[in-house]
Amino acid sequence: MNSKLWNIFLAASLTAVATGIGALPFLFIQRISRRWLSIFHAAAGGLMLAASHSLIREGTNINPGRAFSGILLGLGLIVIANRLIRRQGDMDVAELAGADARKALLILGVMTAHSFAEGVGVGVSYGDSDQLGIFVTAAIAIHNIPEGLAISLVLIPRGTPIWKSSGWSIFTSLPQPLMAIPAFLFVLAFEPFLPVGLGLAAGAMIWMVFAELIPDALEEATGPEVGIAVTVAFAALLAFQEYVLHL
Repeated sequence: MNSKLWNIFLAASLTAVATGIGALPFLFIQRISRRWLSIFHAAAGGLMLAASHSLIREGTNINPGRAFSGILLGLGLIVIANRLIRRQGDMDVAELAGADARKALLILGVMTAHSFAEGVGVGVSYGDSDQLGIFVTAAIAIHNIPEGLAISLVLIPRGTPIWKSSGWSIFTSLPQPLMAIPAFLFVLAFEPFLPVGLGLAAGAMIWMVFAELIPDALEEATGPEVGIAVTVAFAALLAFQEYVLHL
């Protein structure tokens, strides 16, 4: 049993590390104009909408009622968190300050909440069988790469160093190895929580897209440009999930 627990922890840790890979494309981008910054915000929004779509689909396949309640719970929590953060005044997050720091804290918080549900998913899947557990772990690891990219699209253009953005991306996925072991040991207790957690993360993400990322995108890019960036990013992540994860 101890050996299996270590294997599950290692597998879930690899899914967290995969999130940091999303920052690597910025090694080849030297300067970012304000217009491209807006387009990157739109692309991050498209990636997060696609991730939300997948979470809701997974949650409703397990229990539609719990998934829908999770969406509303996620919306309520992110609205409350945003108000609390605004009251704090000046802050410093990921080498960012002011409004940029608030946005960074929100997206990092949303992605971290998302990771709790994914960690439970890894543990629950290993409770079914090792084969299913390996498949789910691999799927989440690959899925985490574009999620890390979405985080980096918000942090790096605002001044966060690439290595720090990669580190923050990995940080948001640390709940995956932390939750995988308890979920495996108490699979029957954790399984009912899974659709609620998936819906919660999706609800928070959807709010983040429309309350923060899209308004920022429209500052320097036109509506049609933002629409194209959101749609292409949304389609790219869905295609990535459907065709890469099912090879």
